[in-house]
Amino acid sequence: MTGSRDTYGGYRARLVEQLRAQGIRDLAVLRAFAETPRHLFVPEGVRHRAYEDSSLPIGRGQTISQPFTQARYLETLALQGTERVLEVGTGSGYQTALLGALASQVFTIERVRVLAETAQAALKAAGVTNVSLLIGDGTLGWSAYAPYHAILVAAGGPEIPPPLVEQLAPSGRMIIPLGAKGAQTLTLVRRTEGGVSATPIGAARFVPLVGEHGFDA
Repeated sequence: MTGSRDTYGGYRARLVEQLRAQGIRDLAVLRAFAETPRHLFVPEGVRHRAYEDSSLPIGRGQTISQPFTQARYLETLALQGTERVLEVGTGSGYQTALLGALASQVFTIERVRVLAETAQAALKAAGVTNVSLLIGDGTLGWSAYAPYHAILVAAGGPEIPPPLVEQLAPSGRMIIPLGAKGAQTLTLVRRTEGGVSATPIGAARFVPLVGEHGFDA
């Protein structure tokens, strides 16, 4: 995923060691962070901070999430490399690229066209080829390619969007921040024979999930 002229390898290695020190143990997740060029997914004005373990602004009121936060919920999804995954909220495209390294196919939805176009260009520059991108309302999912073995929602909503539950495969799992604007609980949702179970993982703070089954714009 990185080219021969890449000069950021040392910074990525340091970030991986930080993630490991904070308790991330999934080797596939750590390898994805080691190989994915985060600097391609941030604006030039903050590129010097690309490998800090912090969230960064990417424009349009959106952010690229803190790497540790991303690593934590990617580890929770426990992807094996064969899954079809839906991502709601492409944002910068960095998390999309990480998912691309961890799953077989990734379908990602972004409602803001300019962010989607920028992310598409960054994904191409990073050499990610197993991702399909849709511009639209992520709370409605992407039914054409359902069911999904895993769904990752990268924005905080007031409830679990019903269409996403419907598009989750049996025994599938979803990570979604739930709660009020500005403060949510990261939640692991599983689809079981008896219905849906939801397990809180920890406090989180994400941009609002906007759409028919989210907050108003």
